[in-house]
Amino acid sequence: MTGVNETAVADHYTADGLGALILNALKISGKLDALSPMDLAPVDEFHMGGRAATQHVIGLMNLPGNAHVLDVGCGLGGVVRYLASECGCRAIGIDLTAEYVRVGTMLTERTGLADKVDLHVGSALDLPWPEATFDAAVTFHVAMNIADRPRLYAEVARVLRPRSPFAIYDVMKGPQEGFLFPLPWAETQETSFLVSAGEMRKLLDNAGFDIIHEEDRREIALRHHRERLAAQSAAGGPPPLGLHLLQGRTAGLKSRNMVNMLEANEITLGIIIAQRRA
Repeated sequence: MTGVNETAVADHYTADGLGALILNALKISGKLDALSPMDLAPVDEFHMGGRAATQHVIGLMNLPGNAHVLDVGCGLGGVVRYLASECGCRAIGIDLTAEYVRVGTMLTERTGLADKVDLHVGSALDLPWPEATFDAAVTFHVAMNIADRPRLYAEVARVLRPRSPFAIYDVMKGPQEGFLFPLPWAETQETSFLVSAGEMRKLLDNAGFDIIHEEDRREIALRHHRERLAAQSAAGGPPPLGLHLLQGRTAGLKSRNMVNMLEANEITLGIIIAQRRA
C-alpha cells in the first residue's frame, strides 16, 4: 500500500470525538464506573460476528499461557484486550489510525489492562519489531484495505518465531462479481483490495506459512448481521454503544450493503490458521 492509500485508510476510520462518544454511550448504559473488556465488545470488536467470532478464532490457536501476541490492525484494541484478559497473553496491537490507538489506550487503562496491553500507531507493512519477536499473531478484518499483501504477510512472518501460529479472519472475494459501496472498510474501491481464498493460500505459502486450518464463515456472518439489523429495526435504532459510533451516518447503509454482497456470494468471510515454517 502506498503512503497515499494508507492516509486514505486512516481517514476512513477516523471519527471525530470518538472517545467522548464511547464514554457517553457507556454512561448511558450504566457501565462507565466499573468497566470490563466484555462491556466494550459492542464497539471494539469491529469485525463480523463480534465477541463470539473473537472467541472462536482465538480458541483455534491453542495459545500457551503468557504468549506474546501481535494484533496487526488492532483498531480500538478489542481483540488485544481479549487476549490479555481471557487468555493471559502479553498483547501488542498496531494500527494506522492514530485516533483508534489513542482511544484504545484510554479504554485499556479504564479496564485495568495497561500492564498487559500496548497499542502502537504504525503500518502493517513496516512493523517496528525485530525478527522472531512474537509467539503468535492475529489479524481481524484488516487486509481488505491493503494492496501489498505479499509485503504484509512477509512482515508478519519476519516478526514471528518459527512454528508460531498466525490467525487471519478476513473478508474475501466471493465467486460472483459485483460490489456495493460504501462498506464498513471502504467508501470506494480506492481502499478496498479483496482476494479470493485461493489467492490467500498462495500468498501465505510464498510468505513462508503452512495452512493448518480453514473455515468459510459466510453463512454464520449472514445470520449474525440479519439478527443484528432485525434487532435494531425492532428497537427503532441501534443501542447507545455499538459499531455505528465508528461508522458514522452511513453505518446502516454499510451494513446493508455488506449483507447484500454476502447474500449474492460476491464476498465471503474466512478464517485461516497458518503456521510460520521453521
